[in-house]
Amino acid sequence: MSLDKVVSGPADAVAGVRSGASVAVGGFGLAGIPWFLIEALLEQGADDLTIVSNNCGVDGAGLGLLLEHRRISRVVASYVGENKEFARQYLSGELTVELTPQGTLAERLRAGGSGVGAFYTPTGVGTLVSEGGLPWRYHPDGTVALASPPKEVRTFHGKEMVLEESIVTDVALVRAAAVDRAGNCVFHAAARNFNPAVAMAGRFTVVEAERVVEVGEIDPDHVHLPGVFVQSVVALTPEQAARKDIEKRTTRARQEAN
Repeated sequence: MSLDKVVSGPADAVAGVRSGASVAVGGFGLAGIPWFLIEALLEQGADDLTIVSNNCGVDGAGLGLLLEHRRISRVVASYVGENKEFARQYLSGELTVELTPQGTLAERLRAGGSGVGAFYTPTGVGTLVSEGGLPWRYHPDGTVALASPPKEVRTFHGKEMVLEESIVTDVALVRAAAVDRAGNCVFHAAARNFNPAVAMAGRFTVVEAERVVEVGEIDPDHVHLPGVFVQSVVALTPEQAARKDIEKRTTRARQEAN
């Protein structure tokens, strides 16, 4: 049986994503997002998607493209970010949004990939996160159409903790710096962010790789994500691998030396 998981391209990798699927997507803002898998999913046409991601891209880029084309019906994220279309759809009642504390979201994904059904955490105790009432969906007139339910709270080691369910999705899309043909991944610096946890949570995980190497070229001690969590690998061209946009470019005038 071949361990070679490299497929022909992004379109091939996402061809099986069905409408109504749940899709976990790696990245933080625009750092470490699977640019070409997202664009292939847009062209593929699946809609009514549930997206699980730290945020939902920015206007005109990343997951923001799927939002603009009305392909997403529900988002599980830690914040809206600076995506005006995300905020507009949410507040106008076009989009269901489950906001989750950032660390809790990361652990829900990791737990799902580890086979853990739920866990207790002190994060959110005494707030709407545990007591319920967070607006998940609005009516067009601004009233709340759907709110979060209350969650179980128990005391462990003298501290109250709230029960959070893990997350398992139909598909996961991530990006890595180096991947071998068996799917073992290495991420670069801050681009690592949510990618390993997202990859673990997907029943079918696709990695777009900036560089594909042969099995054995990555030192086992350097593997950030074992290939057991990966089903398909997409090899990017050097030009594609160089695409690493940022959300904001901040500069100042260079000071001349005296």
